Amino acid sequence: MKPVAAKTKTDMEGEGELREQQEEEIVMPQTTKTMEGELKEQQPDPREEMDVTNLHPLSPEIISRQATINIGTIGHVAHGKSTLVKAISGVKTVRFKKELERNITMELGYANAKIYRCVDKGCPRPLCFKSCGSEIKEEDSPPLCDNPERHKTRRMQLVRHVSFVDCPGHEVLMATMLNGAAIMDGAFLVIAANEECPQPQTMEHLAALEIMGLNNIIILQNKVDCVKQDKVRDQYRAIRQFTEGTTAEGAPVISISAQLNCNIDVVLDHIVNKIPIPVRDFKSKPSMTIVRSFDVNKPGAGIDELKGGVVGGSIIKGVLKANEIIEIRPGIVTRDGNGNLRWRPIISRVVSLYAEQNKLDIAVPGGLIGVGTTMDPSLGRGNKLVGHVVGLPGSMPEVYTGLVVKFYLLERLVGIKGDQTVTRLVNGEMLMVNVGSMSAKCGVITVRGQLATLQLSIPVCTSVGERVALSRRIANHWRLIGWGTIQSGTPRQPHQEDESS
Repeated sequence: MKPVAAKTKTDMEGEGELREQQEEEIVMPQTTKTMEGELKEQQPDPREEMDVTNLHPLSPEIISRQATINIGTIGHVAHGKSTLVKAISGVKTVRFKKELERNITMELGYANAKIYRCVDKGCPRPLCFKSCGSEIKEEDSPPLCDNPERHKTRRMQLVRHVSFVDCPGHEVLMATMLNGAAIMDGAFLVIAANEECPQPQTMEHLAALEIMGLNNIIILQNKVDCVKQDKVRDQYRAIRQFTEGTTAEGAPVISISAQLNCNIDVVLDHIVNKIPIPVRDFKSKPSMTIVRSFDVNKPGAGIDELKGGVVGGSIIKGVLKANEIIEIRPGIVTRDGNGNLRWRPIISRVVSLYAEQNKLDIAVPGGLIGVGTTMDPSLGRGNKLVGHVVGLPGSMPEVYTGLVVKFYLLERLVGIKGDQTVTRLVNGEMLMVNVGSMSAKCGVITVRGQLATLQLSIPVCTSVGERVALSRRIANHWRLIGWGTIQSGTPRQPHQEDESS
């Protein structure tokens, strides 16, 4: 048995809360092919035992433990996105050492929050709303209403359980923001009142939402405590002018101070009443997009102490259950002696399901979950599996190394100073394509009309009809230039490992 490589310092940051979640010992596979045969013999079909027809994103037995709606926080760097998430959820999403040193988000941050409403229908809005963290304890009961007129005697009812996807605002991290946008049901566009509007990444992030087809947007005018009232009014008019003709035109604009918890109850009111409940598919075979992956083992852990790799993400459709056999595609990606890409899936078993600290028996679409597995922990270390897809063996999409995309280019570049026109695609140039939560460099092979043939630098698990974002390297940064839909592709079959090797 091969020893597991030592854990890097970066892997250790922000993962302490997950170290105690997996309760079963890792099963180290000798080969993917051998493990697949052993695990398939054990695999039951839990959908035969579970009635999923009555499940709904607001089912009490579901939202008491798991978030079912994903809301992204987007906007320019240092406009208060992470502070806003902390004000609502109580969770600090800036966890990594480099993030703490620079006080900015550099990875996708996650936090869950429960939103309650006073059961007294006479309690006025927005005072009737309150939020707290998502953790469940045995002694937990619904919180009391904070409205002074109710004398804190009125109970509250859980009405939403939300996952926040906290996106970095720095220009060099645009690809990370696009990865997060792939799992959003709605978004907060955060704009600081003490700066001019729009800032470069405010424009670029809004363009990204339009490209990804996201329309449920709430604009939050943050840091109003830092400026005079007249400036707040002037910026409000600037926001309305900036969003005119965009997907955010007519979106609510709420003045807040996340640092002082000012108007947070108004934000909660809008989450409940302005962001619609997404339509979820509970009946199909499960499919989950991975947005984080890591190794939770401490450095120097012994063989008997090892835990399997953990993947985090959001289920797009279907229901995932503990002890289920799963496949991760593309999985293990290598190149042969001629430099050709090859891949083989990771076959594993779900040993635990968590929504933050809440242990789950089943995980449903929406919300962000952590999946503990039996796979070699080194396979997921350092976000190696971001962009990969989790599903059941035999029900997975194809893996492609080339795509034919029907594309649409922006008229002008956004997120940079000056007015630059987006030039047409050219054969041989390098682009970056975002497919789901996967970012992949690609070469433009041919361009015919609005169809571009792209050769990917890494294999991607996706489906025809999926929407993609296109970026071009300009002034040493990847800049958003357009979007498209997948028309067809070049599928590649998994590499069959030689038994003698």
